[in-house]
Amino acid sequence: MAPDTRSTARCQRSLGDPEFTYPLWPPQVRGCPRTATDDVVYPVEVDYAYEEVPRGLFDGAAAPAPGLDRWAPLLPPLTAPGLGEGGTPLLDLGGGVWLKDESQNPTWSHKDRLNRITASAAVHEGAPGVVVASSGNHGASAAAFAARSGLRCVVLASAEAPPAVASFLRAYGAVVLPVPVETRWPLLSRISERLGLHPVSNQTRTHTGHGFGPEGYKSVAYELHGQLGVPAAVFVPTGYGELLYGVWKGFRELRLLGVTDRLPRMYACEPSAGGPLAAALRSGAPAAVVPPGASRAYGVNCTAGGHRGVRAVRESGGGALLVTDDEMASAQTELGADGLWVETSSAAGLAGYRQLRAVTQFDGPVVCLSTSSGFKDLGVGERPLRPVEPTWEAVAGELRRAGLG
Repeated sequence: MAPDTRSTARCQRSLGDPEFTYPLWPPQVRGCPRTATDDVVYPVEVDYAYEEVPRGLFDGAAAPAPGLDRWAPLLPPLTAPGLGEGGTPLLDLGGGVWLKDESQNPTWSHKDRLNRITASAAVHEGAPGVVVASSGNHGASAAAFAARSGLRCVVLASAEAPPAVASFLRAYGAVVLPVPVETRWPLLSRISERLGLHPVSNQTRTHTGHGFGPEGYKSVAYELHGQLGVPAAVFVPTGYGELLYGVWKGFRELRLLGVTDRLPRMYACEPSAGGPLAAALRSGAPAAVVPPGASRAYGVNCTAGGHRGVRAVRESGGGALLVTDDEMASAQTELGADGLWVETSSAAGLAGYRQLRAVTQFDGPVVCLSTSSGFKDLGVGERPLRPVEPTWEAVAGELRRAGLG
């Protein structure tokens, strides 16, 4: 039997006040204007007619096939073609710790789950293309799904973007504009207004982003339930908090639909150089903005936080963990020894778990999300191989120095 591809999405609801709703179309790309203040703008989320979700949607999900179409009833309408996103492996690291490897997505990051949704919104709205502010995973993914949908893509990147990522963007035919970081978001708004391109990046002081985007991340929770059940905790590399909230919402929906009666604790793992989510939780604020700090984990080193992540942590009884570059590098090396090459940002989840395990006991397995490939890291490709003299003496010396022989 073919899967039911009809969406049950019915409206957009404010996270600032659930009494405030908006029609499903157009997507809110600047959060909820009715609850916004000078200090915080609240995001919206998509609400569904859960009573219309087909029974048996989650049957037989132990080995989910790639593509978000399987979960179409619980997503906004999928009007753009997919690239086989999702369906990523869950790997046993031992000791009750599992790794969800999102580098196995089409553009090697979790952002493909979001951009299948936002590209679909652009197609539905009849936009000629999308515009994105990103120097990494989000830009590459947006460019790929735009190309797949026959749309143009403009990427506002920074001049410091890794050269490998710049090549990645151009491969999809994107227009790549390296501009100073502080100018990216104003330019994004102007390009959207002047050219009609659909914006798929944040445009507000505290992060709200695209109203539909985090819906794609719910599929991580659906897959984890099929692969493992409901873990005791999920450790998430966190920048703006969209992934964190999307996974949390997915588990909440599983409970709402009677598929499970358990929920995991959600842990945000942020670079210690910034940590806007941790700052918001410390102060009791709905969201926070922090001064910039230097970190090799550029993919999640954000200054502006959002309310979604705050809600996920508070509602789940989890926490926000600040991890250092050294802790992430250690986790990255540990995963490399296990055959996994991950970006520094991606190692934040395992680094957070390693930091917490000495003081917290979990009553079941835990999952660390690894969000992207080491290909995206700074400095990739900058260390050429050093020639070795092709003699046995020289080769044997190199092997001895490596601990062989």
